[in-house]
Amino acid sequence: MKIGIIVAMDKELKQLKELFSDSDIRIAKCGIGKVNAALGTQRMINEFHPDIIISSGCAGGNGDDINIQDVIVSTEVTYHDVYCGTAIDNTTVYGQVQGLPVRYPADPYLLSKAQQLSIINYQLSIHTGLIVTGDWFVDTKEKMRSIINLFPEAKAVDMESCAIAQTCYINKVPFISFRVISDIPLRDTDASQYHDFWNQIADNSFQVTKTFVESL
Repeated sequence: MKIGIIVAMDKELKQLKELFSDSDIRIAKCGIGKVNAALGTQRMINEFHPDIIISSGCAGGNGDDINIQDVIVSTEVTYHDVYCGTAIDNTTVYGQVQGLPVRYPADPYLLSKAQQLSIINYQLSIHTGLIVTGDWFVDTKEKMRSIINLFPEAKAVDMESCAIAQTCYINKVPFISFRVISDIPLRDTDASQYHDFWNQIADNSFQVTKTFVESL
Protein backbone atom coordinates (compact mmCIF):
# COMPACT_ATOMS: atom_id res chain seq x y z
CA MET A 1 0.00 0.00 0.00
CA LYS A 2 1.32 3.44 -0.94
CA ILE A 3 0.56 6.02 1.73
CA GLY A 4 0.79 9.77 1.32
CA ILE A 5 1.04 11.94 4.44
CA ILE A 6 0.59 15.68 4.05
CA VAL A 7 1.62 18.29 6.62
CA ALA A 8 1.62 22.08 6.52
CA MET A 9 4.80 23.11 8.32
CA ASP A 10 8.49 22.28 8.56
CA LYS A 11 8.08 21.50 12.26
CA GLU A 12 5.48 18.82 11.50
CA LEU A 13 7.52 17.48 8.60
CA LYS A 14 10.55 17.04 10.84
CA GLN A 15 8.54 15.14 13.45
CA LEU A 16 7.14 12.67 10.92
CA LYS A 17 10.25 12.21 8.76
CA GLU A 18 12.05 10.93 11.82
CA LEU A 19 9.44 8.16 12.14
CA PHE A 20 9.23 6.79 8.60
CA SER A 21 11.78 5.38 6.15
CA ASP A 22 9.62 3.09 3.98
CA SER A 23 9.69 4.03 0.28
CA ASP A 24 5.96 3.29 0.06
CA ILE A 25 5.29 6.16 2.48
CA ARG A 26 5.79 9.69 1.22
CA ILE A 27 5.59 12.69 3.56
CA ALA A 28 5.19 16.09 1.95
CA LYS A 29 4.87 19.64 3.23
CA CYS A 30 2.14 21.56 1.43
CA GLY A 31 2.37 24.90 3.25
CA ILE A 32 -0.21 26.59 5.43
CA GLY A 33 -3.79 27.21 4.34
CA LYS A 34 -6.42 25.80 2.02
CA VAL A 35 -4.91 26.70 -1.36
CA ASN A 36 -1.50 25.32 -0.42
CA ALA A 37 -3.17 22.19 0.95
CA ALA A 38 -5.13 21.56 -2.23
CA LEU A 39 -2.11 22.17 -4.47
CA GLY A 40 0.10 19.94 -2.34
CA THR A 41 -2.48 17.16 -2.33
CA GLN A 42 -2.93 17.26 -6.09
CA ARG A 43 0.84 17.19 -6.54
CA MET A 44 1.06 14.17 -4.21
CA ILE A 45 -1.64 12.36 -6.21
CA ASN A 46 -0.12 13.20 -9.60
CA GLU A 47 3.45 12.27 -8.71
CA PHE A 48 3.13 9.48 -6.11
CA HIS A 49 -0.29 7.91 -6.87
CA PRO A 50 -1.00 6.97 -3.24
CA ASP A 51 -3.64 4.43 -2.26
CA ILE A 52 -4.61 6.61 0.69
CA ILE A 53 -3.81 10.10 1.98
CA ILE A 54 -3.48 11.15 5.61
CA SER A 55 -3.65 14.77 6.72
CA SER A 56 -1.35 15.10 9.72
CA GLY A 57 -0.14 17.93 11.89
CA CYS A 58 -1.44 19.97 14.79
CA ALA A 59 -4.74 21.72 15.45
CA GLY A 60 -6.61 23.74 18.02
CA GLY A 61 -8.90 21.61 20.18
CA ASN A 62 -12.45 22.05 21.42
CA GLY A 63 -14.38 20.29 24.17
CA ASP A 64 -14.16 19.65 27.88
CA ASP A 65 -12.70 16.20 27.24
CA ILE A 66 -9.93 17.43 24.91
CA ASN A 67 -6.41 18.18 26.16
CA ILE A 68 -3.09 19.18 24.63
CA GLN A 69 -1.33 16.22 22.95
CA ASP A 70 -4.63 14.39 22.46
CA VAL A 71 -5.19 13.18 18.91
CA ILE A 72 -8.33 13.92 16.92
CA VAL A 73 -9.16 11.51 14.11
CA SER A 74 -11.65 12.90 11.63
CA THR A 75 -15.01 11.20 11.25
CA GLU A 76 -15.75 14.03 8.81
CA VAL A 77 -14.40 17.44 7.87
CA THR A 78 -15.91 20.69 6.63
CA TYR A 79 -15.01 24.36 6.20
CA HIS A 80 -15.80 26.90 8.90
CA ASP A 81 -15.20 29.89 6.59
CA VAL A 82 -17.09 28.98 3.41
CA TYR A 83 -20.55 30.34 2.63
CA CYS A 84 -21.95 30.29 -0.89
CA GLY A 85 -25.25 31.98 0.01
CA THR A 86 -28.74 31.09 -1.14
CA ALA A 87 -29.22 33.31 -4.20
CA ILE A 88 -28.70 30.47 -6.68
CA ASP A 89 -29.23 27.33 -4.61
CA ASN A 90 -31.11 27.48 -1.33
CA THR A 91 -30.03 23.96 -0.37
CA THR A 92 -26.35 24.85 0.09
CA VAL A 93 -25.45 25.11 3.77
CA TYR A 94 -22.78 27.00 5.66
CA GLY A 95 -19.40 25.33 5.21
CA GLN A 96 -20.32 23.74 1.88
CA VAL A 97 -18.83 24.58 -1.50
CA GLN A 98 -21.77 24.66 -3.87
CA GLY A 99 -22.08 21.45 -5.85
CA LEU A 100 -19.82 19.49 -3.49
CA PRO A 101 -20.62 17.53 -0.30
CA VAL A 102 -21.70 19.32 2.86
CA ARG A 103 -19.04 17.35 4.72
CA TYR A 104 -16.32 14.93 3.67
CA PRO A 105 -16.45 11.70 5.68
CA ALA A 106 -13.30 9.79 6.50
CA ASP A 107 -12.81 6.59 4.54
CA PRO A 108 -14.76 3.90 6.48
CA TYR A 109 -11.91 1.37 6.48
CA LEU A 110 -9.37 3.92 7.68
CA LEU A 111 -11.74 5.18 10.36
CA SER A 112 -12.41 1.65 11.59
CA LYS A 113 -8.67 1.01 11.86
CA ALA A 114 -8.26 4.25 13.80
CA GLN A 115 -11.05 3.30 16.18
CA GLN A 116 -9.44 -0.09 16.79
CA LEU A 117 -6.18 1.71 17.46
CA SER A 118 -7.77 3.73 20.24
CA ILE A 119 -8.91 0.49 21.89
CA ILE A 120 -5.65 -1.42 21.47
CA ASN A 121 -3.43 1.51 22.47
CA TYR A 122 -5.53 2.69 25.39
CA GLN A 123 -2.65 4.79 26.72
CA LEU A 124 -3.13 7.12 23.74
CA SER A 125 -5.79 9.81 24.13
CA ILE A 126 -7.51 9.43 20.78
CA HIS A 127 -10.85 11.04 19.97
CA THR A 128 -12.93 10.81 16.81
CA GLY A 129 -15.12 13.62 15.53
CA LEU A 130 -15.60 16.59 13.26
CA ILE A 131 -12.61 18.69 12.19
CA VAL A 132 -13.34 22.13 10.72
CA THR A 133 -10.95 24.00 8.43
CA GLY A 134 -10.45 27.64 7.54
CA ASP A 135 -7.83 30.20 6.57
CA TRP A 136 -7.49 31.58 10.07
CA PHE A 137 -4.99 30.81 12.82
CA VAL A 138 -7.29 30.84 15.84
CA ASP A 139 -5.40 32.88 18.40
CA THR A 140 -8.29 34.43 20.32
CA LYS A 141 -11.14 33.06 22.37
CA GLU A 142 -13.55 35.29 20.46
CA LYS A 143 -12.62 33.76 17.11
CA MET A 144 -12.90 30.24 18.48
CA ARG A 145 -16.33 31.00 19.92
CA SER A 146 -17.52 32.30 16.54
CA ILE A 147 -16.49 29.00 14.95
CA ILE A 148 -17.92 26.80 17.68
CA ASN A 149 -21.21 28.68 17.57
CA LEU A 150 -21.58 27.38 14.01
CA PHE A 151 -20.07 23.93 14.65
CA PRO A 152 -20.55 23.11 18.35
CA GLU A 153 -19.68 19.44 17.78
CA ALA A 154 -16.24 20.23 16.28
CA LYS A 155 -13.36 18.54 18.07
CA ALA A 156 -10.58 20.41 16.28
CA VAL A 157 -9.93 23.44 14.07
CA ASP A 158 -7.16 23.50 11.48
CA MET A 159 -6.19 25.21 8.23
CA GLU A 160 -5.76 22.32 5.77
CA SER A 161 -7.73 19.12 6.38
CA CYS A 162 -10.92 19.93 4.48
CA ALA A 163 -9.02 21.22 1.44
CA ILE A 164 -7.05 17.98 1.40
CA ALA A 165 -10.28 16.01 1.79
CA GLN A 166 -11.97 17.91 -1.05
CA THR A 167 -9.04 17.22 -3.37
CA CYS A 168 -9.05 13.55 -2.41
CA TYR A 169 -12.81 13.39 -3.00
CA ILE A 170 -12.43 14.81 -6.51
CA ASN A 171 -9.61 12.35 -7.25
CA LYS A 172 -11.33 9.39 -5.54
CA VAL A 173 -8.49 8.79 -3.07
CA PRO A 174 -9.40 7.53 0.44
CA PHE A 175 -8.69 10.14 3.11
CA ILE A 176 -8.47 10.58 6.86
CA SER A 177 -7.07 13.31 9.13
CA PHE A 178 -4.97 12.82 12.28
CA ARG A 179 -4.45 16.02 14.25
CA VAL A 180 -2.44 16.45 17.45
CA ILE A 181 -3.92 19.10 19.73
CA SER A 182 -1.37 21.86 20.25
CA ASP A 183 -3.64 24.32 22.05
CA ILE A 184 -7.17 24.80 23.36
CA PRO A 185 -8.10 28.33 22.19
CA LEU A 186 -10.98 28.70 24.66
CA ARG A 187 -8.52 28.04 27.52
CA ASP A 188 -5.60 29.99 26.06
CA THR A 189 -4.31 33.56 25.92
CA ASP A 190 -2.19 34.94 23.06
CA ALA A 191 -1.56 31.41 21.70
CA SER A 192 0.79 30.69 24.62
CA GLN A 193 -0.23 27.01 24.69
CA TYR A 194 0.62 26.68 21.00
CA HIS A 195 4.11 28.10 21.51
CA ASP A 196 4.65 25.96 24.61
CA PHE A 197 3.63 22.87 22.61
CA TRP A 198 6.41 23.37 20.09
CA ASN A 199 8.97 24.59 22.60
CA GLN A 200 8.43 21.92 25.25
CA ILE A 201 6.20 18.94 24.43
CA ALA A 202 5.98 18.35 20.67
CA ASP A 203 8.57 15.56 20.72
CA ASN A 204 6.91 12.18 20.08
CA SER A 205 3.48 13.81 19.69
CA PHE A 206 3.12 12.28 16.21
CA GLN A 207 3.85 8.69 17.22
CA VAL A 208 0.15 7.86 16.92
CA THR A 209 0.30 8.54 13.18
CA LYS A 210 3.12 6.02 12.88
CA THR A 211 1.17 3.50 14.96
CA PHE A 212 -1.85 3.99 12.73
CA VAL A 213 0.14 3.52 9.52
CA GLU A 214 1.71 0.34 10.91
CA SER A 215 -1.78 -1.03 11.60
CA LEU A 216 -2.88 -0.78 7.96
